Amino acid sequence: MKLGSIVCFGKVVATFLFGLALAMTTPAQAQTFSVVHTFTGGSDGGSPLSGFTIDSAGNLYGTASNGGKAGYGIVLKLDVNGKETVLHNFAGGTDGANPEGRLVSDAAGNLYGTTLAGSTSGDGTVFELPVKGREIILHRFSGTDGAKPEAGLTMDAKGNLYGTTTAGGANGNGTVFKLEKNSAGKWKEQVLYSFGQGTDGAVPVGGITLDKTGNIYGTTSAGGTYTYGTIFKLTHTKSGWTETILHDFQNASDGAVPYAGLVFDSSGNLYGAATEGGNNTNGGGTVFQLTPANGNWNFTVLYSLPGWGISGTFRNVLLDAAGNLYATTHCDGSYNAGTVYKLTPASGTWTYTSLYVFTGRDDGEYSFSNLVFDKQGNLYGTTNTGGASGYGVVFKIAP
Repeated sequence: MKLGSIVCFGKVVATFLFGLALAMTTPAQAQTFSVVHTFTGGSDGGSPLSGFTIDSAGNLYGTASNGGKAGYGIVLKLDVNGKETVLHNFAGGTDGANPEGRLVSDAAGNLYGTTLAGSTSGDGTVFELPVKGREIILHRFSGTDGAKPEAGLTMDAKGNLYGTTTAGGANGNGTVFKLEKNSAGKWKEQVLYSFGQGTDGAVPVGGITLDKTGNIYGTTSAGGTYTYGTIFKLTHTKSGWTETILHDFQNASDGAVPYAGLVFDSSGNLYGAATEGGNNTNGGGTVFQLTPANGNWNFTVLYSLPGWGISGTFRNVLLDAAGNLYATTHCDGSYNAGTVYKLTPASGTWTYTSLYVFTGRDDGEYSFSNLVFDKQGNLYGTTNTGGASGYGVVFKIAP
């Protein structure tokens, strides 16, 4: 079910993702777009599938899923002038290969992430890249403990790491896992939940989100009552972790196949995105909100995206201090190459603004990226393909 290809009006790009379909047009693009870096697919990497983590100085840290010295992907840094430094070249095998998720950093600036492949079994790894020093493998997946992590990691206040795998576990349909460091400095993995026991969901592509009490929230891209994915909550009890389904996607007005994870606002509401379905005639996906109410969660569609097939938002939406949402899409837009958009709340409705429409040329094509702001309000992200060399770009959208 993995190892698919993306097809947009005859265009094909190989990825480690599900096969995705076609898309339609969106409004005209804004004129504030620039390419910060063009990947060549060589030593500088290529085909990024996520966006960046940014430090206080405005440096960007991310991954490219291919390229580098051995061709298995890299960890990279882009300074404020757009100069790239390769921090690590993945060698394949036990070192890990093909990183797809966003990096997370601790207070000291050490970076943590996952690789989709590599390990002794080819099932992926969790790694640390210290500020000073070489890569450290924290865990190598072997199947029963999870396999094929596509998302990045979440760090709690104690420095523990949480994530998901899209395969493996007790039922072969993915896991939620935790990595905790003991007093001797060794990391130990624990599978908190294995998906695929029935209608509980399957194949979590997005990462997880923690609330203030340590409950875990996330999405699955498949499974559930209607087989179109779920929104779930894991609560820790004396007997382990208990799952509660907060929403079952029906591939109707609510959307379907959520690849993105969830984000909290300051009021405790959750936001996410589904890649298809919705009220748009062709089913370009939805952006939704979950609101806590008397121990339950109310699901509301904020906007049905233009496009069709599985063309909607792939990574987490970005929430600013004013409550606006930002994200990218792939395959849709006037050139069937993806978009960057903003949703603005006003009087109970949400207004869609197209920030940029990719042409599939030097500006890039197919964005699966999360977005990040710098202190000046510039947005940064990546495209998976396109650019002058065809291996994707890093882009900037000025305010």
